[in-house]
Amino acid sequence: MDVKIETSWKNILQSEFDEQYFKDLTTFVRSEYQTHKVFPPAKMIFNAFDQCPFDKVKVVILGQDPYHDDGQAHGLCFSVNDGVQFPPSLQNIFKEIHDDLGVQIPQTGNLERWAKQGVLLLNATLTVKAHLAGSHQNRGWERFTDAVIRKIAEERENVVFLLWGSYAQKKGAFINPEKHLILKAVHPSPLSAYRGFFGCKHFSKTNEYLISKGLEPINW
Repeated sequence: MDVKIETSWKNILQSEFDEQYFKDLTTFVRSEYQTHKVFPPAKMIFNAFDQCPFDKVKVVILGQDPYHDDGQAHGLCFSVNDGVQFPPSLQNIFKEIHDDLGVQIPQTGNLERWAKQGVLLLNATLTVKAHLAGSHQNRGWERFTDAVIRKIAEERENVVFLLWGSYAQKKGAFINPEKHLILKAVHPSPLSAYRGFFGCKHFSKTNEYLISKGLEPINW
């Protein structure tokens, strides 16, 4: 099956694309785009991969669903298009970066600049129906993104996994902590951020680890 995705990922994930579950998922997603408003725009479903080739991945941040309101989602978890108001979780991420590293809160919530430095901004589910959170869950995306995490965990070394909230932590359960750095905290949502996301210092810890392995730190 021909999926339009960055070449290194295409090669790594071809066995998934050939599986029946992925063919069924493709049929479902194609039909949803034809009959409903779905986010992100179809050409951006694999944007996280297109911006961050397999051999460039240094950090993985796991989200759950794309944003489901107009103009927000563009295929990178927690990220929004230029000119879009910051959703609350993203505000809290920027606040923690500011408190941790002294970095000024940026003008834009577009995190492509992170992706280009090797941060894979991966949602567990890659599509969602407009204004209906979770509407494309349990259709096959989770199996696909589990395979993505497994490939990184098995075939790469010294990757930092940022697992925020119980959902992300469950999804990352099979990562070997001797090969990679796993950092866990509560989700940055306003419902939980004050219970341990603020003060987690994940951004400085990530950079310290990368530097210790001879890798370029991320300019957050």
